[in-house]
Amino acid sequence: MREERSGALRPDAQRNRERILEIALVELTRNADVPLSAIAKQAGVGQGTFYRNFPHREALVLEVYRYEIQQVADAAAELLRTRAPDDALREWMDRLAQYAMAKAGLADALGKTTSSYSSLAQLGYGPVTGAVTLLMNANEEAGTIRPGLTPDDFVLAIAGLWHIDPHGDWQPRATRLLDLVMDGLRAGAPGVVGGAAGGFDTEEGRAG
Repeated sequence: MREERSGALRPDAQRNRERILEIALVELTRNADVPLSAIAKQAGVGQGTFYRNFPHREALVLEVYRYEIQQVADAAAELLRTRAPDDALREWMDRLAQYAMAKAGLADALGKTTSSYSSLAQLGYGPVTGAVTLLMNANEEAGTIRPGLTPDDFVLAIAGLWHIDPHGDWQPRATRLLDLVMDGLRAGAPGVVGGAAGGFDTEEGRAG
């Protein structure tokens, strides 16, 4: 019901809603108890506008969580429209890392507003798995990852993301991990002619 209502919003109202969610993500990650009035002020909206969209704290926190998941999921198709499948997959993995850090940062706020954390995990599982499936299918068809891999294989491979401290210098650690995962996905791919593995094979062929 909430999504239908959001889809019917005027463009200016939709922008207000998205602005609130973007500010709320930053502020709730810093402080789970940040006053809602402070979020509304930073978003540049009045109290009436804020509470029409989010009548209480739980509604806001859950919608921030859902919004971030949907942004990550939607990025998969957008990237595939403008990039080669393997480039789209690697860039999407960076988006997933950002989501992982945001989710970890929101943990306190989520814990204080809802006790159904298992249902939150299910909320994220479907959209993310759908995005992974879309990207992996495109890459398998292009021959840019090894054949026979499944979304579950991918999820297991990137599991280390959830163990990185979101409050530390997480970007270099995430980049290194995801580069290693991407190298593993490409290993044995029939159509790879670029990147680390493909470039090495090509040079060997020339040398021979």
